[in-house]
Amino acid sequence: MNLEHKPEFKFRRPTLNLSSKNCTLLIFVLILLMNCSGTRPTLIGQFSTCPDKPNCVSSKSSVNLHKIAPIIHQGTSQDAREKILEIIKSMPRTKISVDKNNFIHVEFTSKIFRFVDDVEFYFDEPGTIHFRSASRIGHSDMGVNRQRMEEIRRSFMRKS
Repeated sequence: MNLEHKPEFKFRRPTLNLSSKNCTLLIFVLILLMNCSGTRPTLIGQFSTCPDKPNCVSSKSSVNLHKIAPIIHQGTSQDAREKILEIIKSMPRTKISVDKNNFIHVEFTSKIFRFVDDVEFYFDEPGTIHFRSASRIGHSDMGVNRQRMEEIRRSFMRKS
């Protein structure tokens, strides 16, 4: 018996085998991912109430699920607005879509699934910045909107 005999091994390059089911699934997933941005709400700039979903926070809400304190500041509303703009511009995946004297609308896009959240800042009351932050699609945002607004608040307070 020959124990030193080794079978001959040939390396084969793997081939890509995409069946029609795999292609269909891949196309479906791509379409789903490309549509995660949703459509821009028509009520931007009107400080609408939060929907009955946990993916929205508002400084003017009386509902505990959505309630968050406004940002309080010293100085002029114009100075506060400039600080908010500076903070927003330093954050990743942001797009300022409306920038007026007393109102800013920002679109924040998530890194992986490209979900879009709409954030509105209102500078109507002296010493107070009211805001609303809401996801365009889905039910829950896992607290992302609240966390983002608290991060913006902390950054604002550090600049004050």
